[in-house]
Amino acid sequence: QVQLVESGGGSVQAGGSLRLSCTTDGSIFSILAMAWYRQAPGKQREMVATITQYSTTNYADFVKGRFTMYRDDAKNTVHLQMNSLESEDTAVYYCAAGISVFSLDYWGQGTQVIVSS
Repeated sequence: QVQLVESGGGSVQAGGSLRLSCTTDGSIFSILAMAWYRQAPGKQREMVATITQYSTTNYADFVKGRFTMYRDDAKNTVHLQMNSLESEDTAVYYCAAGISVFSLDYWGQGTQVIVSS
C-alpha cells in the first residue's frame, strides 16, 4: 500500500502563493507518476497537474502559467507551487500516485487551500 502525506495548505489572500508538498515511500517513488487534483465545495474533483516518472508535466488550462509541479527525487516528494492565487482556487487539494497518470490508484487525505479576495 502506497501512503501519500500532503502538506502546505492554508489560507492566503488573492494574489498570494502557496506550495503544496506530497511525500511517499522512497523505495518506489521513482516509478510513480504523480498528480494533484482538487475539489471545491459542491463541485466534482478535477485534475490540476500531473507529472510522469520522467518529469513530463501537464496542467489544467485554469492553472497554466500560475502553478508549477515538480519532483524532488532525493526527498521522495512532489511539489505544487501555486502563484497568483484566485478565490476560485479555494478547494481541498489531493495528491495522487500510480504507475501512470491515467491509472492513479493511491490518494492522499487532502489539504485545504482557502484563497480570500
